[in-house]
Amino acid sequence: MIEKAMIFASKAHYGNFRKGTKIPYIVHPMEAGAIAASITDDENVIAAAILHDTLEDTSVTADEIRIEFGNEVLRLIESDSEDKRENLPPEQTWKIRKQETIDYLRCKADIKEKIIALSDKLSNIRAIYRDYNKLGDELWNRFNQKDKNEHAWYYKSFIDTLSELKDTAAYEEYCELTIKIFG
Repeated sequence: MIEKAMIFASKAHYGNFRKGTKIPYIVHPMEAGAIAASITDDENVIAAAILHDTLEDTSVTADEIRIEFGNEVLRLIESDSEDKRENLPPEQTWKIRKQETIDYLRCKADIKEKIIALSDKLSNIRAIYRDYNKLGDELWNRFNQKDKNEHAWYYKSFIDTLSELKDTAAYEEYCELTIKIFG
C-alpha cells in the first residue's frame, strides 16, 4: 500500500513545486510519509501521510482515494485537509483555516490523525527552518500569510495540540525547530 501511495502521490503532484522554490512538491509528502513511518508501522497512516495533500492541492477526488486505498485512508486524508474556500482569496481565509485545523486536532482528532498532522507539520517546519536560515524574514513573502507572528502562533500551537506524541523523536524535533525559528 505504501508503494502504491508513493506512485499515486507522485502522479497527482507531478509538475508542482514547493512555494518559492524549485523543489518538486512530491518531496514534502514523501518526507511526511517517512516521518509517519518513524512513529508507526500502520500502513494506513503512512499511506495517508504520503497522500495528505492530494485532496487539498490536486484534482484527485475523494472517490478516487476511496477506490484505490479504502475508507480509512480517505478518512485520515480528509482529517488533514483544509476547507480552502475556493471562492475567497487564500490570504483572507488563512487564519480561519488554520484555527479550524488546530481546533479539530485539539478536540476531535485521534492519535492516527495526530501522527499525520505531526508528519506534515514537521516536514513543513524543516523546510521553513532551512529557508529561514538562507532568506531571513524575506521568507514570509512567499506565503499567503506574510506576517511571521501569525506563522509563529500557528506553528507554536502544535506544541500543545500534538503533545500526545511527546515521546517521539519527531515531536522533539518539531518543538526544537519551532523554537529556533519563532523563539
